[in-house]
Amino acid sequence: MNENSWQSTFQELATPLSQVRFVVLDLETSGGAPHLGAAITEIGAVKILGGEVLDTFSSLVNPRHPIPSYITDLTGIDDAMVNDAPPIENVLPDLFDFLGDEETVFVAQNAPFDLSFLKYVARAHGHQWPAFRILDTAILARRVLSREEAPNCKLGTLAQVFGATITPNHRALDDAMATVDVLHGIFERLAGFEIFTIEDAINFSAPKKSRKITPPTSPKE
Repeated sequence: MNENSWQSTFQELATPLSQVRFVVLDLETSGGAPHLGAAITEIGAVKILGGEVLDTFSSLVNPRHPIPSYITDLTGIDDAMVNDAPPIENVLPDLFDFLGDEETVFVAQNAPFDLSFLKYVARAHGHQWPAFRILDTAILARRVLSREEAPNCKLGTLAQVFGATITPNHRALDDAMATVDVLHGIFERLAGFEIFTIEDAINFSAPKKSRKITPPTSPKE
């Protein structure tokens, strides 16, 4: 089988972005790192497929400790708001149901931050974090935008660049919805790079030394 045939087979096995179920998630937290005692205070997530919103998830979370004043100044979330909210161990089962199986592609702005909290609390409460494929809108944006278009890749900047319908405001669901608009704007730009599948999008966002430059090996004829 020649190289063109291998390439054709590889493309047939790939999944168009329009056929992928994405969950775009955002967290608000009481600090910068879970291992330093910070906890989740709010979760917002949006499930999308083919450019359409399928469902949303939103919950305040009781962090079981006082929220620092600087966090309240940033997010508007204070102790009174979370006093009657469920603790994270009660929220996790519903969140896992919303996320679905590992066909879901997990999306976040600065994904390592959100994943550090989610994996920490999952492990702490006896859950295995699913092996979701991941897209980070901050990384993808830097791949498709010039410095002139976006001097930084903060969510507020990207929301302006891509004309998001919701202005990010450090509330989880609103920021997740803004990230959805950013993601769709990025997808439009990816078409200019001839990237139309989730496999190519993930490869495109990887560090250059990690990118695949040839189709995967297939069984012998």
